Amino acid sequence: MIGKLQRPVDFERVLGRQSRARSAHFALHHLAAEPAPSAWHAAKLHTAQAELSTGDPQPAHSTVEHAPPRAPSAPVEGCWVGIVVPKRHAKRSVTRQLLKRQIRAAFAERPGMPPGLWVVRLRSPFDRQKFPSAASDALRAAARAELAKLLDKAMKPKPEAAG
Repeated sequence: MIGKLQRPVDFERVLGRQSRARSAHFALHHLAAEPAPSAWHAAKLHTAQAELSTGDPQPAHSTVEHAPPRAPSAPVEGCWVGIVVPKRHAKRSVTRQLLKRQIRAAFAERPGMPPGLWVVRLRSPFDRQKFPSAASDALRAAARAELAKLLDKAMKPKPEAAG
């Protein structure tokens, strides 16, 4: 399962860690955890369990989105991917969207990714002299090839530090 990171708190948790792999244009961050529970879901559950003032208390129904709390030692399941493509590195929205689509496709092609939170960050712009079109096939191919190498690099186990 590949989910989508959307909450700022999850991005902060992952980006606060050192990058797991880097390439010329991208940085890949990973945290073996699940997304933080949403405050909206907690508020919704609280109001669902409250007594109604119009009569007998109604049985509270759990929402579909709410998952039971996990044990701290339980293994993490599923991948959640967050994408950071800042305007300062990709001025045109067409280019930003192209890069986001390529990042999602690169993760979809790799079903064996370790579970947890993943954030791919564009850390430097692609050369506009080399790729003058905002959504060229050349840019698409270059981004896809670089992302494939980046994910392959991230999948390799880190060498143990001697010391």
